[in-house]
Amino acid sequence: MTDAADRRFSALPQRPGKIVAIHLSYASRADQRGRRPAAPSYFFKPSSSVAASGDTIERPAGTELLAFEAEVALIIGRDARRVGIDEAWAHVGWVTASNDFGLYDLRANDKGSNVRSKGRDGYTPLGPRLLAARDIDPGDLRVRAWVNGEPAQDDTSAGMIFPLAQLVADLSQHMTLERGDVILTGTPAGSSVVVPGDVVEVEVDAPNAPGAPSSGRLRTTVVQGEEGFDPGVGSLPAVDDRQRAEAWGSREAAGLGADPSSQLSPDLRAKLERTPVAGLSQQLRKRGLNNVTIDGVRPLHPGKKLVGRARTLRFVPNREDLFDSHGGGYNAQKRAFDAVGDGEVLVIEARGEAGSGTLGDILAIRAHARGAAGIVTDGGVRDVDAVAAVGIPVYTAGAHPAVLGRRHVPWDADLTIACGGTTVQPGDILVGDADGVIVIPPALVEDVVNAALDQEVEDGWIAEQVAQGHPVDGLFPLTGQWKERYLAWRATR
Repeated sequence: MTDAADRRFSALPQRPGKIVAIHLSYASRADQRGRRPAAPSYFFKPSSSVAASGDTIERPAGTELLAFEAEVALIIGRDARRVGIDEAWAHVGWVTASNDFGLYDLRANDKGSNVRSKGRDGYTPLGPRLLAARDIDPGDLRVRAWVNGEPAQDDTSAGMIFPLAQLVADLSQHMTLERGDVILTGTPAGSSVVVPGDVVEVEVDAPNAPGAPSSGRLRTTVVQGEEGFDPGVGSLPAVDDRQRAEAWGSREAAGLGADPSSQLSPDLRAKLERTPVAGLSQQLRKRGLNNVTIDGVRPLHPGKKLVGRARTLRFVPNREDLFDSHGGGYNAQKRAFDAVGDGEVLVIEARGEAGSGTLGDILAIRAHARGAAGIVTDGGVRDVDAVAAVGIPVYTAGAHPAVLGRRHVPWDADLTIACGGTTVQPGDILVGDADGVIVIPPALVEDVVNAALDQEVEDGWIAEQVAQGHPVDGLFPLTGQWKERYLAWRATR
């Protein structure tokens, strides 16, 4: 069969000599994975994996984690060898939609090469129409995906860590890119698992270009395969919770719940809930930790205790071009509120800038619905009465009616941040009451809370003595005879 007669390549100028795909390229995807590469890295896909719009994709028997990835595909129009970034785009002939399907069940043994997980027949749909690269701005392309008609992915090339021209230039340092070669340029956040019967559609367009050219929707239907794998030939599919979480996009989306390591034991949580922040602060100071209070925030619910492990979200100062690329769609703020888990506290770095809201009632409702223990922000809160009515403990620098974009760009999540003058890392323990919020390193929490509870007993005994008319000299702090009397009393308890 000639290429012209082969349906798989009907949308392309010719059968690709090679298909090169990038691992991570969108900021939203990198932030979701918790790692941002300093330079692009790649893997190959065979041309036999190409499929046309309208084709089916098979999920093999005995597997469960087939994931879609909407991507912009670049098709080389003129050979490129050692070209610079400034001239690289001139070597791209066309742009179209692609779906870089992968089977996470087969990832483990290939260790990043993706030979088996992404190289299967039909795992690289392309098309259905080509956009002439010369007519579009590579920094203003949009890629979207739908699953069964519901939006799943939506991002633009402005949200990429590495510009499209850089990928062409970089690859041309190492190999000749020939006419017809395809570069798959990575997927944004929102990739997830599909099952037999699902229909995935991908579209790439240039909405701001004259005529708003579009690839049209690349349509693929998932079907169940009947053939399994021969254990006598190679390794079998294997999945674990980590693979499930990465395939679905998060542990929660995979139905796994929060990471068990992020949970406080019921006994420890109960101790923290009955320990005042002032007592915890005193014990941390004794251990040389003075810079552990989140300053400048006050509770919307002064009578409620806040206890939980930290999840973090960072806003950077508003810059209009960055808000355009990072402020809309499924941005870091929305991802953080969708990811915060049971018993966790979402801590927001807003640089102490309370001149616009960092959350409102909708996001407070989302955190509450996910079982979050509370929210701490050194920025403002919009719709403060409605947020307070949700009932989730919230600490904030103040109320403000303005929306996020007035002062902030939602940038990234689950990393070390600064909030209210102190450093907060994911997994730190936060405790808040009417005195404020304190941050406890996880390695110290058992020792600190036990010591603070012991101190509470001692302080209670001292208060009783003072209430009976005794002077504080020698009592506060305990010394000499008063200390002996206390120890004797404590020994009876």
